[in-house]
Amino acid sequence: MQLHRFYLSPAHSSGDILRLEGQEARHALRVLRLKPGDEAIVLDGDGHELLCEIENTSRDSLLLRVKKRAFAAPLPCPVTLLVAIPKGKIIESIIQKSVELGARGIVPLLSERVVTRLDSDSAAQKREQWRQVAIEAMKQCGAPRLPEIETPADVGHALSRKEKPELQLVGSLQKGRRHPRDIFREYEKANGHSPRSAAVWIGPEGDFTSDELRAIQNGGAHPISLGRLVLRVETAAIYCLSMLNYEFNS
Repeated sequence: MQLHRFYLSPAHSSGDILRLEGQEARHALRVLRLKPGDEAIVLDGDGHELLCEIENTSRDSLLLRVKKRAFAAPLPCPVTLLVAIPKGKIIESIIQKSVELGARGIVPLLSERVVTRLDSDSAAQKREQWRQVAIEAMKQCGAPRLPEIETPADVGHALSRKEKPELQLVGSLQKGRRHPRDIFREYEKANGHSPRSAAVWIGPEGDFTSDELRAIQNGGAHPISLGRLVLRVETAAIYCLSMLNYEFNS
C-alpha cells in the first residue's frame, strides 16, 4: 500500500521528531484518519524524503518520528519554465505538469498579449495560490523538489532576473526559428558538455510580440520550432519540458 505524502519545509523537517500542523494535519487527521503507528512520507521540497511513523496525535497536529532519510541528487540540468499566463485556471495545470516533469523554477509571464492583469497584491496572492498547487502536485507524484514559483512579471522584469541559464530557448511562430536538436548539438560542440542549466520561454495565444521576442533573443534565447502545428500554451510548455528532460536529464 502506497504511503501518504506530506510537505514540511527544510526548516521544519531537520530533526528526528517532526510536527504536522495546519492544512497538512487537518488532511491527515480528518480525511485520511491516520493514527499512531501509521507510517507516512514527508517531503521537504529540497531533495529529502523522510519515512516517518506517527507517534501521537492531537486535535490539530501530529508528531512523527523519522525512521529513515533518503536524498535525491539534483538533476544534471535544472530547467526553468517562463510561461505566459493563459486564461482561467490553465496555469494550474501547467504548474502541476511542470512539477511532474521536474521543473526547477516557474516564472508566470504577463506578456503584452496576456489577457490576465494583476496588481502587486493580486500577484502576491496568485503566487501563494500557485505554490500550493505545486506542493499538492509534488505530494501526488513524489517529486523530490518543489519548484520556485516566482511572482508574475512582464518580459522586461523576467529578463532582469539574476539567474542566467547556460542555455535558453524560446518557442516561436516567427521566421528564423530552428529545430531544437540543432541548437543542442551546437551548444555541446562549442562548450564540450551539455548545459548545466536551461530555461524555455513559452508565449501566449498569438505568440510574443515582435518586440518581446527580440528582447528575449537579445537576452540569449534561441528561437525554436515546436513542429508544424500551432500548440496551445499548456501543450507547448509540456512539450518543451519533456524534450529538455529527455535530452539532458534522462
